[in-house]
Amino acid sequence: MKKFNYVMAALVIASMILTACGAAATPAATQAPATQAPATEAPTVAAPTATEAPTVAPKLKVGEVTDLGGVDDKSFNASGWKGVQDAIAQLGVDGKYLESKQQSDYAKNIQQFLDEKTDLVVTVGFLLGVDTATAAKANPGTKFAIVDYTYPDCFGTAVEGKDCGSATAMDNVLGLAFSTDQAGFLAGYAAAASTKTGKVGTFGGINIPPVTVFMKGFQAGVEYYNTQKGTKVAVLGWDTTKNDGLFTGNFNSTDDGKKFATNLMQEGADIIMPVAGPVGLGSAAVCQQTKKCMIVGVDTDWTVSAPEYKDVILTSVMKNINVAVFATIKSVQDSSFKGGVYVSTLENGGVGLAPVAGASDALKAELDQVKADIISGKITMPK
Repeated sequence: MKKFNYVMAALVIASMILTACGAAATPAATQAPATQAPATEAPTVAAPTATEAPTVAPKLKVGEVTDLGGVDDKSFNASGWKGVQDAIAQLGVDGKYLESKQQSDYAKNIQQFLDEKTDLVVTVGFLLGVDTATAAKANPGTKFAIVDYTYPDCFGTAVEGKDCGSATAMDNVLGLAFSTDQAGFLAGYAAAASTKTGKVGTFGGINIPPVTVFMKGFQAGVEYYNTQKGTKVAVLGWDTTKNDGLFTGNFNSTDDGKKFATNLMQEGADIIMPVAGPVGLGSAAVCQQTKKCMIVGVDTDWTVSAPEYKDVILTSVMKNINVAVFATIKSVQDSSFKGGVYVSTLENGGVGLAPVAGASDALKAELDQVKADIISGKITMPK
């Protein structure tokens, strides 16, 4: 019996020990949720970030589709891209370009930007008129801007979508037009005042309005100088009355630029205005090599965009495409964008004449007066 009592006592003691051990283990089990408490708090801390994220507006996406000649053409494609680059730097937008190597690339490049959900598609050049309008009509939620083109452009028997883009204006398309005939007029006046042979020349890339408008203004400026000064400076390569002249048929062959400039020099021209993008750089090279001619640049100030030819640049007819493109992007960003037409002029600074090399104070004053007379309407441009 006494032995039984010892055994029972031992069992009771063992039971107490096990209970004590169990009690000691219990806090560890209750601590697990405690250590998880921060995890339950984590969503609370992260919640404000999650709720704030949607308030940050996504970056505006802008895409430029170039015309033939590429984005580094030192002309209208490059100037358009400069406007996008300025918007990237100053407005914080996302921007990229797609180069068109041939005309069949226009629609493909536009569609790529549409597939990428681009907010504003900027197309550069008259030749993109039909493809831009077609895409704009099919995608009314996307905004477009086109350089050197305006809508409506369908008249008479022209077939919409084939011969022309649209018979009506479109709310989601802004045409960027440039009165380069005004700046070309100033260049013609300056060229007539600067020639030593009494002959100046010009040629274009393709016979389309954004090209010929330079040439019409140039000829009108020369003729105005002749009227004012009693001189007979001749213009080679363009005739406004016939609406025809010399054209290379492309915007990228510098060899053609050399050939056309050489031919004009052989006819006596000592100042040449090539309206053909990079083609004109070939002309500048010929003038530099022969020392027999000076160049009137177009689209940008060639002393800046092509400084290697600075010594043969008389002046440049500036089409400030970058300013118009930047303004368009800004209007999309601040929701003030409206379709229609924006015209850049001498008055609003959208076009202009670069400084004339070697110009006397008298010529500078005359050019200032001619500019003022164009702005006031006293001097009118050819139709």
